[in-house]
Amino acid sequence: MVDYKELYLKMFRATEDAVRILIAAQQECEELYLSAPETEIIPLDAEK
Repeated sequence: MVDYKELYLKMFRATEDAVRILIAAQQECEELYLSAPETEIIPLDAEK
């Protein structure tokens, strides 16, 4: 007989791992963005 509890727990653990990976990637990207040098903003000429 299939052990549904074990199937559920396996899926739950995998989901938790995936969420942790995504959160870590987001935090790393935020750190990269915040540590990047300022970008110079050049206004466009409205008359052209």
